[in-house]
Amino acid sequence: MYHKLEEPILLYLLLLIPILIGLFLFQVYWKKKKQKEFGDLGLIKQLSPTKSRFKPVLKFTTLLLALTGLIFALVNPKIGTKIETVKRQGIDIVFALDISKSMLAEDIAPNRLEKSKQLISQIISSLGNDRIGIVGYAGSAYPVLPMTTDYSIAKMYLQNMNTNMLSSQGTALNDAINLATTYFDAVDTSKLIVLISDGEDHGDGAEEASELAKEKGIKILTIGVGTEVGGNIPIRGDKNVIAEYKKDRNGEVVITKLNSEILQNIAKSTKATYIDGNNTKQVLEKTKNVLDNIEKTEFDSQEIAEYQTQFQWFVGIAFFLLLLDVFFLERKTSWLQKLNLFNEK
Repeated sequence: MYHKLEEPILLYLLLLIPILIGLFLFQVYWKKKKQKEFGDLGLIKQLSPTKSRFKPVLKFTTLLLALTGLIFALVNPKIGTKIETVKRQGIDIVFALDISKSMLAEDIAPNRLEKSKQLISQIISSLGNDRIGIVGYAGSAYPVLPMTTDYSIAKMYLQNMNTNMLSSQGTALNDAINLATTYFDAVDTSKLIVLISDGEDHGDGAEEASELAKEKGIKILTIGVGTEVGGNIPIRGDKNVIAEYKKDRNGEVVITKLNSEILQNIAKSTKATYIDGNNTKQVLEKTKNVLDNIEKTEFDSQEIAEYQTQFQWFVGIAFFLLLLDVFFLERKTSWLQKLNLFNEK
């Protein structure tokens, strides 16, 4: 069985439960306090011998359970009963994102890394039936997400990527390309790597790696994020405030600049395109043109099918509890009083 929630954000309504419990306990405390001010509690109890101490708690608990049921009904849990294999037409795309420290430079707002995430997210939103994967890299490459057609999961993994995922620094473009090529498991599928980086400190072997990708029929679209003027790399302290800027071994503040040449060469070697990442509209338009000119291939995709809504069960339970609450009077039930189950004599 497979489960999902249609409106998970409404689960925050469950925060009302502890608030209502607090208000109920305060009301009990306030009533006892006022009764003490009015007179002797034992005398007051004798004046109302049929009033139950347990029933108000039972009624309140029933109402809370009914409210919980209505909240879950609004969230609308769904259960998937089986997995179906669906035929799709598209291409396989691997996004390789630079997560080195230089991507924290703020020469592009809010910084190079966040700008790159925004670009990838918008490209994903424009896709149709394509399969996508994600690779992160700095001084080495790291597999983040295998090939999938679940774009919402991909965006979630994307947003969690940061410069602390890899301890080795630098920009190992060759490692990123080599790892990305291993994602393509289908022989006949059209393949594309979208490589996003500032291109700085790229190390060796990038040209060889791109030539190997070309031999395997893989195009590499590159997107350069950053400026040639460059910017400093902030080091943030408490409360995300900039404490200082990264310095080199000589104590000089590091200025990181976009190296577009290496990125252009990689794209050119696979007969693909280099795009300046500063202009979001231009990135989306050029990427769309590239994707439109790549032949789409048919592949199988497994999807959970036949999700069935379950809200009606929670609505039914909630209304049953509300109906039950009507019959719970705050006075003692005569036959239960004889049994003295709640020690109320």
